[in-house]
Amino acid sequence: MLDLRLYMLQRLSALVMAPLVLGHLALMVYAVQGGISAGEILARTQGSLGWALYYGLFLVAAAIHAAIGLRVILAETLALRSRAFLDLFTLAVGAVFLILGLRALHAVTLA
Repeated sequence: MLDLRLYMLQRLSALVMAPLVLGHLALMVYAVQGGISAGEILARTQGSLGWALYYGLFLVAAAIHAAIGLRVILAETLALRSRAFLDLFTLAVGAVFLILGLRALHAVTLA
């Protein structure tokens, strides 16, 4: 039952990420074609609560998606069946990705 829930959670995270990635790419293409540099984009988004929420949602979804995906890869590649180890691994990887992402988000967007 847990595997089904994780599968559904990973699919849900993909559904959240897809439009966010497309929006990000569209905005970057528009900005670059308009002659705006990466530095100018960062300057315009710093301190913006909207951008912080946008990228914050993306990083939460990405952390969930990646942690579950790595859990499956680890279980299948190494034939691990220890649910406790896989649970701990998934939580640890998800937490590390989330912490690193939030640090980067804070440094770039809210600083």
